[in-house]
Amino acid sequence: MKSGLDIFERNWPKKLRGARAGLLVHPASVNKKLDHAVDSLYRSKKLHLKALFGPQHGIRGETQDNMIEWKGFKDRKTGLPAHSLYSSTRKPEPQMLKDVDVMIIDMQDVGSRYYTFIWTMELCMQACHETGKPVVIFDRPNPLGGKLAEGPVLDMSYASFVGQRPLPVRHGMTIGEIGQYLRDEFYAELDLHIIPAEGWSRNMWFDETALPWVMPSPNMPTLDTAIVYPGMCLLEGTNVSEGRGTTRPFEIFGAPFVEPERLAAYLGEFSLPGVLFRPVFFEPTFQKYAGKLCGGAQIHVTSRNRFRPFKTGVAILKALRALYPEKFKWKRPPYEYETIKMPIDILAGTDRVRKAIESAAPLEHMEQWWKEECGQFNRRVRKKYLMY
Repeated sequence: MKSGLDIFERNWPKKLRGARAGLLVHPASVNKKLDHAVDSLYRSKKLHLKALFGPQHGIRGETQDNMIEWKGFKDRKTGLPAHSLYSSTRKPEPQMLKDVDVMIIDMQDVGSRYYTFIWTMELCMQACHETGKPVVIFDRPNPLGGKLAEGPVLDMSYASFVGQRPLPVRHGMTIGEIGQYLRDEFYAELDLHIIPAEGWSRNMWFDETALPWVMPSPNMPTLDTAIVYPGMCLLEGTNVSEGRGTTRPFEIFGAPFVEPERLAAYLGEFSLPGVLFRPVFFEPTFQKYAGKLCGGAQIHVTSRNRFRPFKTGVAILKALRALYPEKFKWKRPPYEYETIKMPIDILAGTDRVRKAIESAAPLEHMEQWWKEECGQFNRRVRKKYLMY
């Protein structure tokens, strides 16, 4: 298959031929030959590249940890200005767009609502809507496929930079499809063009595309990480390590107070589909509990088609709170520019998940209400924007 970047030369909109372009990219913005989008577009005769823009973690992956801002700079290779959209501003300012006629967006998403790249995309769309500039999205596959969606649909009362618009946690859409949804629902006057990927079908996982996996962010090293991320990112809203600072972020989790064998046995009682838990000890090199021995577990996905990452993440939260009620804690704000609402609530997109865990509601009862929400969104909204 081919990404939008691979085929943009023959699909570039005729009316934008020769336009001055801004480009929103990150480290995984590469073609099949591993040429970066900056290099491909800088050489192109279809347009004139004038400015670069980067999301969280930067254009070249400048920042390792999450929630670390970075400053704009002059790109050494091209001499172009590189603007940070993860700093004091997350939306392009008018002066950043003064030499730009069109904004191009080419970023690899990982299929989860709280992965911030899609919201940086929306803020770029918003800025272009306000200034009358068109947007072109180079589409890429959803690494988790495009069949399954899971988890609560964002309640706008809990909108934040980890979820700005209604979407399920695992959304089952490509970045181009999300762009179309955002334009039609919120920015109707925006001149939006999408260059679709070729050869992708909704039942394809990323390792079935023959495209190279490049880390879209420093703690997303493999497809295995992306598979568990829709559930395991919930641990960022707690005092339990989500495995940052290990070689298996989001697959390994725990804390100094956790007894690995006890936790793994408790999790086994949920009989979760497509997953097993292995007791482990680990010592993070940075982030939570850096340099301290933690007990915990490693997720081993045995059937990725049966595995339900969000349900699994909620089961892990329920287990930790049940086993360690005095030591397990919800993280307090601030978190991702939100200073009032609880991190777990903005991650889940609702306070219902946290309150249900606190009241020891059965997991199956919890899953029932978010499945209903997700199903309604799929039928009423999502299906209108599926391109493949």
